[in-house]
Formats: sequence, C-alpha cells, structure tokens
Amino acid sequence: MAAFTERMAPVLLLWLAVCLSGAWAVDRGNFKTCDQSAFCKRQRALKPAESPYRALLETMELTNTKLTLQLINDNNKVRLLLELYRLQGNMTRVKINELKPLKPRYEVPDVLIREPPTEPLSLLSQDENGVVLSLGAESQRVIVSARPFRLDIMEGREVVMSLNSRGLLAFEHLRMRKDTQTEPEVEKNEEADPANQAETAKDEDKAVDGMWEETFKSHSDSKPNGPSAVSLDFSLPGVEHVYGIPEHADDLRLKTTDNGDPYRLYNLDVFQYELYNPMALYGAVPVMLAHNTHRTTGIFWLNAAETWVDISSNTAGKTVFGKMLDYVQGSSETPQTDVRWISESGIIDVFIMLGPTPTDVFAQYASLTGTQSFPPLASLGYHQCRWNYNDQEDVRSVDAGFDEHDIPYDFIWLDIEHTDGKRYFTWDPHKFATPKEMLQGLKDKKRKMVAIVDPHIKVDSNYKIHNEIRSRDFYVKNKDGGDYEGWCWPGNAGYPDFTRADMRDWWASMFAYDQYEGTMDNLHTWNDMNEPSVFNGPEVTMHKDAMHGDWEHRDVHNIYGLYVHRATAEGLIQRSGGTERPFVLTRAFFAGSQRYGAVWTGDNAAEWDHLKISIPMCLSLGLVGISFCGADVGGFFKSPGAELLVRWYQTGAYQPFFRAHAHMDTARREPWLFGPENTALIREAVRQRYTLLPYWYQLFYQAHRTGYPVMRPLWVEYPQDPATFAVDNEFLIGKDLLVHPVTEEGARGVTAFLPGKHEVWFDVHTFQKHNGAQNLYIPVTMSSIPVFQRGGSIIPRKLRVRRSSLCMEDDPYTLYVALNVQRTAEGELYIDDGHTFNYEKKEFIHRRLSFINNSLSSVNLAPDAQFTTASWIERIVILGASKPSKVIVKTTDGQESPVEFEFDASMSVLTLRKPGMNAGEDWTVTLQ
Repeated sequence: MAAFTERMAPVLLLWLAVCLSGAWAVDRGNFKTCDQSAFCKRQRALKPAESPYRALLETMELTNTKLTLQLINDNNKVRLLLELYRLQGNMTRVKINELKPLKPRYEVPDVLIREPPTEPLSLLSQDENGVVLSLGAESQRVIVSARPFRLDIMEGREVVMSLNSRGLLAFEHLRMRKDTQTEPEVEKNEEADPANQAETAKDEDKAVDGMWEETFKSHSDSKPNGPSAVSLDFSLPGVEHVYGIPEHADDLRLKTTDNGDPYRLYNLDVFQYELYNPMALYGAVPVMLAHNTHRTTGIFWLNAAETWVDISSNTAGKTVFGKMLDYVQGSSETPQTDVRWISESGIIDVFIMLGPTPTDVFAQYASLTGTQSFPPLASLGYHQCRWNYNDQEDVRSVDAGFDEHDIPYDFIWLDIEHTDGKRYFTWDPHKFATPKEMLQGLKDKKRKMVAIVDPHIKVDSNYKIHNEIRSRDFYVKNKDGGDYEGWCWPGNAGYPDFTRADMRDWWASMFAYDQYEGTMDNLHTWNDMNEPSVFNGPEVTMHKDAMHGDWEHRDVHNIYGLYVHRATAEGLIQRSGGTERPFVLTRAFFAGSQRYGAVWTGDNAAEWDHLKISIPMCLSLGLVGISFCGADVGGFFKSPGAELLVRWYQTGAYQPFFRAHAHMDTARREPWLFGPENTALIREAVRQRYTLLPYWYQLFYQAHRTGYPVMRPLWVEYPQDPATFAVDNEFLIGKDLLVHPVTEEGARGVTAFLPGKHEVWFDVHTFQKHNGAQNLYIPVTMSSIPVFQRGGSIIPRKLRVRRSSLCMEDDPYTLYVALNVQRTAEGELYIDDGHTFNYEKKEFIHRRLSFINNSLSSVNLAPDAQFTTASWIERIVILGASKPSKVIVKTTDGQESPVEFEFDASMSVLTLRKPGMNAGEDWTVTLQ
C-alpha cells in the first residue's frame, strides 16, 4: 500500500494543482455557509426575546479581584458561573462557563501576555432586581440585572454597552448522548430549553441538526462531546460604525449581516478568494472596534473555535434623505449597532475595552495580547518572491538583475520547490546543491533570503524530521488515536501538534545551524499553509474531531497557525543565541500573532479590485494589533498588465510589508520585464520606499512600544470627523503621511479627502500646500503616487538610495519640516543597529525634533540610552517657510556656524544645505 501511495502522490498532486490553481477562482461549495454549519444554523435560529437566563443574586460573591454570580437557565435548570472583573486600564472582563461541566471546557491559553491585573469593584447598591457596581471612575458603573440576566456598562446616564439585552445568551451545556447513556438529573426539563431548541426534536432528527454528528460533503464530524456552542449579544447605543474581526476581503467598515451570512472567523486555505463578502479567510482575530464622534470601544472575544459574528443596525439601509427626514421630524431613535458572537465550543471570555479614544483602545488591547514585534530594519525594505525561483543560478540572475537595473531590494524568497521533495528543512540536492554559497553571495551584497517551512510533514521513513516527530509522538491524532494524516504539497503528510510546548521547543531547535543544514544568519523563514491546510480535509482543513492531547481540533483551530508562527520565530531567535530579531511571515494568524512577525493577505489575483481591497484588509489588521501587513504585489494568481503592476508597486511601496509574489503558472514578472518606461516607474516607487525607511522604522518602534497601528484609517487621527469614518481608499502612515494610491484602471485623476479643519497638507512631490477638510481632485499620470505630509510634522528620510537597506546604514538624513498654520512642527528620529535586541538594553538613539519660534532643535528623548551613529544631517527642507536673512546652527559643544540655504519664494520652501550635525547629538538651527 505504501508503494502504491508513493506512486499515486504525483498524480493526486497534479490533480490538486489543477483544482487549486487552474480554475483561478474559489469554489464556494468547498466552504460552509452558516446554514451548513450546524451550530451556527442552530444558534441563528434563536431570535431576540426575553432571555431564559436569570441571575441568582443570593449566590453573589464580591472579592478584591472579581464578582462571581450564578446564572440559571429557567427552562432546563442548568447553572452557569459568571465572573466579572474590572481590569487595569479601563477594561472589563466577563467570563461565563458551566458551573459544573461534565468535563472541562477549553479556555484559550498563550494569547494573553499575562493574567490581566485587576482593580477592586465596589458595590454601589443592591436590591432584588440586581446590583450596581462602580468601575472606578466616579460616573462609570456596571449594572447587573437579575430577571432576565443582563449587563449594562454606564457612564453617567449614558449606556456605553449592553450584554444580553436582546436575550441571545446561549450556552449549550455538555451532556450525555440520550441514546447511549442516562443523563444527569439536571437534564430532566431540557425539552423546553430555547437555548437548545434542537433538543426538542426527535432522536431521528438530531443527525440532521448536526448536534451529535455532522456531515459536510463527504466528510463526517463525529462530535463525541455533542453540542457545545456559546453565544452572546452586545448592544452599542449611539454607534453606526464598527470595524475589525479580520480576516475578510471586505470594506473597512463592517456591514450589517441581516440579509446574508454572518462574518465568519475560521482559518481556511481559500485560493483566489472572492471580494466583498463575509467568508472566512486565512486568519481570525476576534476583536471588534466601535466608534462614534465621542467614544471608541472594543470587544475581544477570546475563543479559538469556529466563530460567526452577526451585525445589525437600526440605521442600516436608511438613505441620507431618510436620516434627514428623521432629523426634521424630530425622530428620537438613537442609532444603535447590535453584535452577536457565536462560537462552536469553549467558554465565553470577553474583554470590553472602554477606550474612550482610539489610542486608548489600542493600548488596552496591547496590554492584553502584546504589541507588534519590532522587525529588523531590512524586512521593511522590498522583498522579491516567486513560486518558484528555479535554482541557484536563477537566484543569482535575479539578484544581478536588480543591480543591473538599479532597483534596491533586501530579500529574495524561495517557495516550496527549493526543498528535497517538499521535505521542509532540506534543499533540493540538484537545484540548490550549495545553499551556503548562495547565501554568502547575497550576504556579500548585504542582502538576505527567506525560505519556506510549512507545518505539514511528509510521511517518509527516510526523512529525519518525520522520524523524529513520530518517535516523540508529536503528531496530531485522529479520533481513533492514530497519527492524523492528510494530503498537502508533499503528498501524504502528518501535522505536528504545535499546541504542545515540548513540540514547539523541538521545532524551534530544528532551526539551529547544525540541524537545518545549509543555513546562515541571513536566511529567514516563511510559514505558509498553517491554517492548517489539508487538501483532502473538510473545507481544505483538519477534521474537527482530530485530537490535540485532551482537546479536539474544533477547540483550538484558530490558534494553530499562531503556534506555528511562534515556534518558528523562537527558533530563529534561539539559533542566534537570543541576540537577533527574527523575520517570519505567516499566512494564518490569531489574536497575539503580532508578537511573532508579519502577515500577508494570501492568494490574491492580478485584478484591480484585488489591488483596491489590499487597503481595507491591511487597515483592519492594523486596528487589531497586526501592523506588519502587506499583499502580494502584482497579484498571486493571473498575470498583471503593465499598468496594474506599476500601480501595485506604487501602492505596495506605501504599505507596511512590501513583497512581490506570483504563482508558478504566471509569466515571469521581475520589475524590468515590462519595458524601460515601466521599469523606471517601478524603480521610482521602490526608491521612494527606501528613502522613507527611517520613518517606517520609527513607526514600527512606536507600534512595538505602544500597540498603535503603523498604517491607519483616517478616523483614528480624526475621531470626531464623521467624513473619515468609512474612508478606506486612502490611509495614513503614522499620523503624518496621507497616501491615496491610484487603484483605478486608466485613471486620469483621483479625489483625495484631506482631513482636519485646521490642518494643512503638503504634496510630498511638488510641495504644493492644501488646506484640510476638503476633497481635492488630483490629476494623475502613470508616475503619480499622491502622498501628502501633514503640516506640523517633521519626517526624516535618507535620499541616497543604495542596493539594500544595510548599505544605507551610515548614510546621512534629510529632514522634511512641514509647518502648520501656527508655524510649528515636531517629529522623531529613532536609530539603533537595525537587527538585534540590544535596543532592550537601551542601545538606541531616540530624538525629539521640534520647530518653534523659527528654531529647529533636536533633543534627547532617552537620556539613559547609549548608541552612536555615523549618520549626519545633510539637508533640511522646510515647507511653508519664510525667507530668513541668515541661518545659524549651534551644536552640543556650543559652536555656532552659518548654514547655506536656498529659498523658493513661489512655493515657500527653504532648503538648508549641509548643516553638518551628527544625527545622535543635541543641536539647534535658528532662522534669523
């Protein structure tokens, strides 16, 4: 049989390749709708009504850290335990579990960076109807209503958020199967349970409802624990705009789901996904942000099982005229958004982030799950990838092509064909016979490589990795206790159980230089297919009744990819003795994945709409902590025309992760293959990226320190301007650069919204000044990338672009000072070695740059830090300036000297040439 399987593998893989790529479109029939997902259909059938759950106030206990209270379902008498915590940083945590479950229910580990510190709750009042508790701030409190159970978080007289106000709390308790064993006494009245309506059906109907067994296409899910879904509704008065819950190929602002499927969170390998729908994709972050003009809040639903999110609104579908009519007629209806979360298993564990500002919510979420890892500087440069570069000569030729055409890049990538028969941690002995020689050739040019390591392991007794995993019993098990096996790129494959800490430790050890032969310190890693992808599995993933120790795969599915990412990143750190920051790209992700590296938006297509959707997809990820996001430039599937490719480079150059990638069936598309004019346009886009690397790096340092997104929706910086709330065809990098990429075919102009009533914005290419709070029409040509710098900001650049970022390490800076209407500006400059963790030992430079009263100064923001740089300030460009009579620079040693300058009166641009200060020292430049 083994020989037959080995012979059949190439045939099956060829068939799979045709299925996966030949059609160039997703087969929606491979993926469930809510109606086809039994628990979603069952829970969604419950309509808003009075909840059967009642709070038993006599069971209430209040300690220094939490309130506990039992809830009872009056229909079936099953009791739940409610735990309510007030957390430091203006957050509230609500946990609901069975009081006495038949067996433990899964609680997600390893996502929170620590047990969140609590603050005392104090009891303000209590009667037979409920209790009122203080949340610390004088006017902030939580009301627990008893019959029916409901939670309201109040500030003053305003309801900020309500839980179970629509009566949709549902908790399917674990139970014995009726047709196999006697049930516990508590079950006797369950026929009347509206939270488990399917149980009232006769036994023969239960299989249809999928409570104890479920079939999808040819796949059966044995469901040994029976129904175990949990659900809870949240009402958000005054809210019309909600965001987050990536990953979906949809607009930034989430839509209502009343007339279609809920948004689905279930990590899946969806090739060439469809746009503008709520289908699940590769990653799942169960975090939603709600925003209006006076408050931002967040909901973090900590559950790793398949999850669906329903959104409804009382203003959905109303036209602008309809809203105006309400206003004229004095309609008193407050806008409200209602959200319902439904998960297949686990418990209810929800963190309510009360803001009140967007940056407060970012900081609150970061305090729970951590911040974006601080990437090596080189990883913010340009990445060249393809499935696949054929051999070492192909790599050498592509590398030389970048030099020949004067286009910088930092990383070249190898996909699965570089391995020995899809055996990861190996090299093809013929095509990549001397990998160290190849890597050394790149290192000599100060460049790096990424090689793919996927988490499906070829079942082959001659393969060291497989033998080690099997001998250590590290594979995921099937429901019968044997090693779980499925089909992926190598053919028959096993799947390591990354939920095990010992398995992750072993995996990390495999990246050591003496284990992963042929590797060097300039080789980094890409984790693909880690949803996990199982070609012959249900929905192209793992069976839910597979086992990870005591837990079913259904409990842990959405966290599997995070564990792969984590183990790989830890391996790269360990191989360097803990000194080097890793770069690891992942396709699957969950809450907390930001701690381990970058993500990308998966298998997109060379279509204009896919270029457009890359913007809201990355904006959504940034809102939930994952800043290091990008899309395959040019589109993975299909072959782009020259115009689309150029526009994609121009867009990608201003997104956090900048990588071109392509499917093996597409024509080669290195940047110089589309004629000299297009090569020049692409070169210019890539060079613009490299000039801005100091700004990108500073923003990633800030993201690492604070959790603030690098690529931001406009509303984050202009939270009181409703005109920004749904904008997702342009974005901010930090708070000081606004980018409106050209994403329409044949465009001759774009209309950019410049926010801020009292702001001014400067075109970074022409230095033309524009007022904020306007829609600005911008004529465009093929060379146009509309980018604006905010008045009041200072942005550092390096204008001497070389072949890689490391080659620019000691190059001088140019400071672009854009003055606001008050004729002031400020910014920052951050410098370290670009690749180690030494910044944690205070080895860095962090400067505050300020322009006020005609004086530009650099002040140390970290006096206790120590680092030196050879870089100096070679130019200062002041936008919106007046002509001075002279310019004087004063340095640390007290020396004063004149500075040469030029003034363009037509554009009010003052250029100071070679002021000559070291970038790491105190200095002042005065305009007189």
